Amino acid sequence: MKFVIPVLILAILIIGGIWLKRKRKFSDFPLPWRKILKEKVAFYSHLKTADKRRFEKEIQYFLSDVRVTGVGLEVNDLDRILVASSAVIPLFGFPELRYRNISEVLLYKDSFNEDHQTEGEDRRILGKVGSGTLNRQMILSRPALIAGFENTSSKTNVGIHEFIHLIDKADGAVDGIPESIMEQQYVLPWLNLMHEEIDKIRAKDSDINPYGGTSKIEFFSVASEYFFKRPKLFRRKHPELYNLLSKIFNQQENQN
Repeated sequence: MKFVIPVLILAILIIGGIWLKRKRKFSDFPLPWRKILKEKVAFYSHLKTADKRRFEKEIQYFLSDVRVTGVGLEVNDLDRILVASSAVIPLFGFPELRYRNISEVLLYKDSFNEDHQTEGEDRRILGKVGSGTLNRQMILSRPALIAGFENTSSKTNVGIHEFIHLIDKADGAVDGIPESIMEQQYVLPWLNLMHEEIDKIRAKDSDINPYGGTSKIEFFSVASEYFFKRPKLFRRKHPELYNLLSKIFNQQENQN
């Protein structure tokens, strides 16, 4: 599917957090990395061969721009590939685009609290997009990152969740409406469906993560990680949301 960027959207992308890719040359994709993708990343495994090669190139693009740094731990290839896959999956429908509002992902050894401590009480945070002194950084719990890919029966993936927040942030407003990638015609239908499902979540009449009922911002990330993590189940349980998110993320072909 050809993707054309209107002038207004192009301006938003320049000012915001997503930018056009420049062509680069990379060496052959390392075989150990490909093995990790085959074994751990279901989204990659379901792609056609040509799209798998493009996914691999996107991994290389991301890792050439963004550092993955361990805090109190040593980063390995599994960590890097899962972080990069978390970034690549939501933007895979837009080959021309890349993130430009992040330069480093920090991996913590466990969940953490508001003060970024991994010891003590109230350590309930698994991922966070940085601001202030942590601007252009993301923090992820390494165990949660790995579990998001290894637990194939769950509907959650903290890596994808946090990169969805970055996409939301790219248009300058973190509001659950990803205008940097969303065509204008889908904004009102998205708002209507989002409000309906948030009401269902709050009434405990939805299988979407209850955290999605706390705000439009979190609903967008929670619904999106469910969409990418368990597409067949999501389509069965939420056909209207599934069809709309397929259009928003330009995933009609990859999710069929």
